[in-house]
Amino acid sequence: MPKFLAISLATTGAILFSLSVILLLWILCKKLKPSQKTLAQYSIVDDHYKRIPYHALLRGTNGFSEVNLLGRGSYGAVYKCALDTDERTLAVKVFNIGQSRYSKSFEAECEAMRRIRHRCLIKIIASCSSINHQSQEFKALVFEFMPNGNLDGWLHPKSQEPTINNTISLAQRLDIAVDIMDAVEYLHNYCQPLVIHCDLKPSNILLAEDMSARVGDFGISRILHENTREGMQTSYGSTGIRGSIGYLAPEYGEGSVVSTAGDIYSLGILLLEMFTGRSPTEGTFRDSLDLHKFVKDAFPERTFEIADPTMWLHGGQHDNAASIRIQECLVSVLRLGISCSKQQPRDRALTRDAAAEMHTIRDAYQKFRTTLNK
Repeated sequence: MPKFLAISLATTGAILFSLSVILLLWILCKKLKPSQKTLAQYSIVDDHYKRIPYHALLRGTNGFSEVNLLGRGSYGAVYKCALDTDERTLAVKVFNIGQSRYSKSFEAECEAMRRIRHRCLIKIIASCSSINHQSQEFKALVFEFMPNGNLDGWLHPKSQEPTINNTISLAQRLDIAVDIMDAVEYLHNYCQPLVIHCDLKPSNILLAEDMSARVGDFGISRILHENTREGMQTSYGSTGIRGSIGYLAPEYGEGSVVSTAGDIYSLGILLLEMFTGRSPTEGTFRDSLDLHKFVKDAFPERTFEIADPTMWLHGGQHDNAASIRIQECLVSVLRLGISCSKQQPRDRALTRDAAAEMHTIRDAYQKFRTTLNK
């Protein structure tokens, strides 16, 4: 082989090899870029919010240790976090990214949280979309920390012995119910476009230090682009999941699209659970008997009988007049819960009406308590 031909072949081979390496590096960069784009897209842009990198979260949770684990669900896990640069205690929600639906859940929650600002909705601090120390995709949301956990833990305490320290009073339940109603009314009537939560249940209601409520977990929420009425709407959402068993509107099981009426059904079941202490998924409810029917069958004559007895740990003895007023309050709340959880969407209370009624019930009870304490 002539010398000049050998040199030409060697030069050509070197050029082709160099081009292959450059192409490979370009492909790898393109694969890594989406996570950075996601960070830019979904991080809160207000100046007083900061972007939190993965390694800061890793240090703040002590390597996402079990000691800092607050809870675990199908989406992933929530950890308590203390950052070096922030005096606040935070909560970090880390998503399982093994399946696409969890990535969509992260995106849906980011999209919903970017649109909403209300005192009764959990406050997002930042988001993180990056690569972890094992070179795997990492997605997390950083929230304000709620020191009193979630409502489910108070309605169904793990301790076998209910005490004044692990249960909530009638007055506290009324305040929490008002907070939840205010949050949902904001989502349904004041967001543009409106937001359907799709998963209202006690474990998604978080409680601050003063026991005020924050609605959280927008991982399967829907954003409705047509905000014209309280009925069925075309929606944009995250996954095919539309709620949790026991709180899921019956029409969703028949293939209906999400609606404000679906959230109202979940709210109705939540109200019934809050004031009876009975979970809609407990073993007692099977076949044709559910929580709605259980309360409706006892209503109104046996209201005290089905009310959660742990509420009475927080009050002293009441005379007959006081007992009548308390029963009237319970009857009003349960009536609202029954109205919201009716089988047919068109028969349920509208969000605005339900919120107004809950305020009326709570305010009347507060006025009664003020008079009682004079």
